[in-house]
Amino acid sequence: MSSGFDGEFIRAHSAVSTMSVTDAAQDKRADLAGPGIGTYEEVDRVLPGDYEPLLSPRLTQHAIYAVKGYIEEHLCKELNLMMVQVPLIVETESGVNDMLDRDGSRTPIQFHISNDRNLHPVDAQVVQAATKWKRMALKQFDLQSGEGLITDMRAVRKDYFLDHDHSAYVDQWDWEKAITVEDRNLDYLKDTVRRIWKVISGAQKHVQRLFPQLKDPRYPNLPDEIHFLHTEDLLDQYPDLPRKQRETAILQKHPAVFLIGIGWPLKDGYPHEMRAADYDDWVTETRSEDGRPMHGLNGDILVWNPVTRRRHELMSGGIRVTAETLRQQLSMSNQLDFLKFPYHQAILNGQIPLSIGSGIGQGRTQMLLLRKAHIGEVTVAVWPKKLREISAQHNIHVLT
Repeated sequence: MSSGFDGEFIRAHSAVSTMSVTDAAQDKRADLAGPGIGTYEEVDRVLPGDYEPLLSPRLTQHAIYAVKGYIEEHLCKELNLMMVQVPLIVETESGVNDMLDRDGSRTPIQFHISNDRNLHPVDAQVVQAATKWKRMALKQFDLQSGEGLITDMRAVRKDYFLDHDHSAYVDQWDWEKAITVEDRNLDYLKDTVRRIWKVISGAQKHVQRLFPQLKDPRYPNLPDEIHFLHTEDLLDQYPDLPRKQRETAILQKHPAVFLIGIGWPLKDGYPHEMRAADYDDWVTETRSEDGRPMHGLNGDILVWNPVTRRRHELMSGGIRVTAETLRQQLSMSNQLDFLKFPYHQAILNGQIPLSIGSGIGQGRTQMLLLRKAHIGEVTVAVWPKKLREISAQHNIHVLT
């Protein structure tokens, strides 16, 4: 890639040489959850200084819907999915809202509906993702093994630090597919990821046919193939780096990676990243291609973004928990009290299908394919004045 090693990666390696063991451990702990940027001084530093949008705001809107239509149509074909309606709000007591991470750092917006003069009220939450709802919906829509659903999901995540690729408003292609017990293996997971990657890379070719100005020699296209790597192997390659810097480093070698096994504690004592305990299966023992023991049937699609010159996450998901792995993961996370919720009871009692699923970020994908430096150029959200000012100084003008 023409952009070479970005400043984020170079700084990481120079810092390691002077970092104490205690400092390194603290850095890894701080890196377990959440966005990689935590101050607006850093945002100002990492935003590109030479940015020129390739599409006007008007053309960008046309391109957004070209990408959206292509991806929805082809995901349905590749994964045998049907489009369904999805909730924006759910009952608190249902337990189907996504808590995102298992450390409790990201909580949903909650509100009380004083229905019928508070005689029949409802306590509700705004969804943070439809991850658990989708698995319940497989039963509601009577979908059988090999059949699935996809949603045009909208959510609010109030606890994010708002930067160039994290918004309080979230839109995702949230999909879920019923599978058999025989499908719960790495080969099935990898085949599914390859199908998704075929759609994403195909969407890039499609939108560039419609808008040839998106072909720019400064910005290499996505590779045809995605590289698979276990988190255990990534740690072995970069044992002293925190996880986001490990991801940055590997993307210099492979610009598109599916990183497998996110949530399982690695040999340095930390998981690659904190991951919720009640949907993705990150404890099941698997084997690498050369026979070494690994863990996890889940992962993330990560790519190198040549516009921002940073790591860029597009998708998170995988094969979902069974009754056994749900108990194990909740026990490891000290969250066994979750088993009281209807969603968790449905898994324990075999009332909903085994499944695989993921959330594919719409804004993140549009940002990447349309060569944008800020997610606010492709989605409408709220941004602090400080961030809007910094963005404008970098020739980035977010939608309002």
